[in-house]
Amino acid sequence: MDEVLIASVLASTLRVSAPLLLCAMAGVLSERSGVVDLGLEGKMLFAAFAAAAAASVTHSTAWGLLAAIGVACAASLLHGFACVSNRGDQVVSGVALNMIAAGLTVVLGIAWFQQGGQTPPIAPEVRLTALAPAFAEPQPGNWFASVFGHGFLSHNVLVYVAFLMVAAVWFFLERTRPGLRLRAVGENPAMVEAAGMSVQGLRYQALLMNGVLCGLAGAYLTLAQNASFSPNMTAGRGFIALAAMIFGKWKPLPTMAACLLFGFLDAVAIRMQGVQLPGVGEVPVQLIQALPYILTVVLLAGFIGSAIAPKALGRPYVKER
Repeated sequence: MDEVLIASVLASTLRVSAPLLLCAMAGVLSERSGVVDLGLEGKMLFAAFAAAAAASVTHSTAWGLLAAIGVACAASLLHGFACVSNRGDQVVSGVALNMIAAGLTVVLGIAWFQQGGQTPPIAPEVRLTALAPAFAEPQPGNWFASVFGHGFLSHNVLVYVAFLMVAAVWFFLERTRPGLRLRAVGENPAMVEAAGMSVQGLRYQALLMNGVLCGLAGAYLTLAQNASFSPNMTAGRGFIALAAMIFGKWKPLPTMAACLLFGFLDAVAIRMQGVQLPGVGEVPVQLIQALPYILTVVLLAGFIGSAIAPKALGRPYVKER
């Protein structure tokens, strides 16, 4: 049964890490451009609601994904209007976005569906399912089919997209001219302006890419992981992604490692529920469920001081005359 356990934990780790990766990459793009984004949680919650509402009404996966991306991009633009165009406090804007999302999704859910803030269940044919159904379950006695097949090939398309986005964001930031400009605007916006480029325009471009990735993260929660939307279903994933980004020093690959660590802890916590430990007894479920959040606090406390943020992060840019 060892290969079954390994395959199950590996598959769960990748599945749980997928929305964290998408959300963390969104944060990397935004913050490397100089815009603090504490609103990742709210954008993901908005996107999850939009995906579930659109998919349950239209019975279309495509419309669910488009609705999620559209709503998340609109939330990113709202954040940009407040703190890029009007030079508002970026932290306050992000926190406000989270509060609005937590309340508005419930209010709209009650008004539209009369189910206590939830959306109707999404039809099975509309949900995102495994690309290789043959590996949906581990196969005892077959190490290769269990660990490689179930562990790596039993996922829906958004899991693979999440990991591809890590490579895409790394390549964009490190190997392309637009990525270099985006990094420059997060370090020295005055130099970018002097070179004839728009600081506001570059930051809005980063926020739009941020919205697309947050939209995919939210859509994953309702189209792949769950069958409907429920209030506050993001459960702090946006803040965990933020912690992973800081731990990864605003770089895609180390951030991915942190997301995988969170995903692994979550996967192990699920397997530990109800397990009797020698000399300890059954570990309380609440303690097991709190493990990823405890790690978030530890990482932030231990690494936020040593992590060097982009120099212009959180500073509204005022054009020199």
